[in-house]
Amino acid sequence: EVRGPIPLPTRFEKFTVNRSPHIDKKSRDQFEMRTHKRLLDIVDPTPQTVDALMKLDLAAGVDVEIKL
Repeated sequence: EVRGPIPLPTRFEKFTVNRSPHIDKKSRDQFEMRTHKRLLDIVDPTPQTVDALMKLDLAAGVDVEIKL
């Protein structure tokens, strides 16, 4: 039995940097990095299910954390 995906709160990180290293303190750029999380709850997982999840080939920037 699988419950989810349950969306968890999105984490926002904002960075403000000067555009120029010299003058123009008022001229700045803002960058934002968003981290989206989802929760899958697998009730009574089998060892084969856990092994399959650990061996998943995921795209760059995608991470899986398994807690038993």
